[in-house]
Amino acid sequence: MSAVSSPYSQYVVAKFGGTSVADFDAMNSCADIILANRDVRVVVLSASAGVTNLLVTLASGCDKDKREKCLKQIRDIQYAMIKRLNETDVLKEEIEHLLDNIATLSETASLATSEALTDELVSHGEVMSTLLFAELLRQRNTDVEWFDIRRIMRTNDQFGQAEPDTNQLNILVAEHLQPRLNNTIVITQGFIGREEKGRTTTLGRGGSDYTAALLGEALSLRRVDIWTDVPGIYTTDPRVAPTAKRIDKIAFDEAAEMATFGAKILHPATLLPAVRSGIPVFVGSSKEPQASGTLVCNRTENPPRFRALALRRKQTLLTLHSLKMLHARGFLAEVFTLLSRHNISVDLITTSEVSVALTLDTTGSTSTNGSLLTNALLTELSTLCRVEVEEDLALVAIIGNKLSQAKGLGKEIFGPLESFNIRMISYGASSHNVCLLVPGRDAEQIVQALHRNLFEN
Repeated sequence: MSAVSSPYSQYVVAKFGGTSVADFDAMNSCADIILANRDVRVVVLSASAGVTNLLVTLASGCDKDKREKCLKQIRDIQYAMIKRLNETDVLKEEIEHLLDNIATLSETASLATSEALTDELVSHGEVMSTLLFAELLRQRNTDVEWFDIRRIMRTNDQFGQAEPDTNQLNILVAEHLQPRLNNTIVITQGFIGREEKGRTTTLGRGGSDYTAALLGEALSLRRVDIWTDVPGIYTTDPRVAPTAKRIDKIAFDEAAEMATFGAKILHPATLLPAVRSGIPVFVGSSKEPQASGTLVCNRTENPPRFRALALRRKQTLLTLHSLKMLHARGFLAEVFTLLSRHNISVDLITTSEVSVALTLDTTGSTSTNGSLLTNALLTELSTLCRVEVEEDLALVAIIGNKLSQAKGLGKEIFGPLESFNIRMISYGASSHNVCLLVPGRDAEQIVQALHRNLFEN
């Protein structure tokens, strides 16, 4: 499907991540990028680096000393930028009001916390960063408008992992956002939305990318630009394997596999609106905009067998044993119904005659609960079967093309790993990936060994 022609099809939505808006100098670099491209009409921001983590800590219900320490750190981050701006009385008043809200909500959380309260608290990070950035651009003689994304981003009430209502978004974008684009640059928030009762929701960690892509789709824009601290998408995380190479052009399906399996450069859901509407996604570094980056598009010529490696930590392996499975029907249906009732999403699954092994991803949520496996869930599962839980695991995904048709694949992948324990293997369901569940302590060494064999030799 190709992007629909519209009066806005020449425009670009630019998203800047937390490190890109971490301080005044970083924000100025983002402003340079926007002012250098007249096609940028919508700007989506994350909270300044570190702020979301501090807000999540406050939402967890910490004691008074910890609370005051976190509040001071948040205030210091905001005022370090305010002090670099001119004539900021109105801005100071707005930021002070938000800081007071944070203090009040965090005191409430110290008595009783909830997922809804967490989302309300955490949303303040994006609101503050966008207010500061809009003022910075105004002081650089730019016509900008601050816009509250919650006016148009309607979601369900799954706090911490809310799902946007795209039909409502399309209607509200046409009504409230489109008329502003011809005369001004709109500065708005990523990551947050509002459910039908008016309560603030969040889309999960990394949801600012998703926000940008949804707006790009709703407006039928030319491109979505994701500006981060890395100049593009690499064959693996350069911090894990310094010899990783940048990929100049990558297909949607390859990049989606990378994002799904842990590549932090893109949020897993980001590409869904872009794929639906055929809008290319550019990924570059706000610190090195001249270094170019990676273009994610519909297809590439002659894609390689191996494209990249992705690493996702904080994986849990849930193994269920029951003789009821032997030549029986309905056991898996019972298990998945139970997991669904507890809002648990399963990643990988393998089965034998009397057991089933499932992987659960515990990353990507602002939940104040440290584990997906609550006592209530484990108690219910134990009525069906014997339960084993293994934590501190990692998922290593080999991303490529036509892997299920490749000959000699086992030797290429498992040869370099003969000295490591592989806890679980998922292969054959997709022609774009082979997944290995491994002990977390070995994950980086495994990625390095695979990268040497698949991309360097």
